[in-house]
Parts: sequence; C-alpha cells; structure tokens
Amino acid sequence: MTTRHAATWMCPLDERTLEILRNEDMASPSYIAREVSLYASTGRVRERCIMLVRAELAAPVSKNWGHYEITTKGEEFLDGELDARGLPRPQVALL
Repeated sequence: MTTRHAATWMCPLDERTLEILRNEDMASPSYIAREVSLYASTGRVRERCIMLVRAELAAPVSKNWGHYEITTKGEEFLDGELDARGLPRPQVALL
C-alpha cells in the first residue's frame, strides 16, 4: 500500500482529483465533479485544480484552464515518492 504524505493545505478532493487526472490523462472540473464521490461542485473542483496547478501537481491543458492533466510531481505524490508536507501553501491572492 502506498503511503501518501499530503500537505496541510490539501484536502481529500485533491488526492481524488489527481487520481482521476492520472486515470483519464486529462479532465475538466465538471467531469471530475461528476466522477468524484465527495459531493464537490464544479466550482469547488475548479478552485482545487487551480491550487494543484500552483503547487505544480497538475497543469492546465488549454489556455482557458478548462482541462487539466497531472504533472510528474503529481504522479510522484500519488506513488508516495513525494512528501507534499514540505510544499508551501499556494498563494490564494495569485489565483
């Protein structure tokens, strides 16, 4: 079993979003909201995707930030190879 070490600013939705992005190669916030079983709205998923982008765990695929993909760093986190506890909290003011 893989042991993941999430950052204090991360929530369960973040891990589930990264898992979906890995399984689907890329996905939109609305798709993730439908697939995730955490009762998250599309807006909430979009907010978390932006946080994951700022932490370099995900990346936007399109210029309008409509779809996202997982980064190598995100893959490393899911595989338990990256201890995210050391990642700084993304700056909300920059979102």
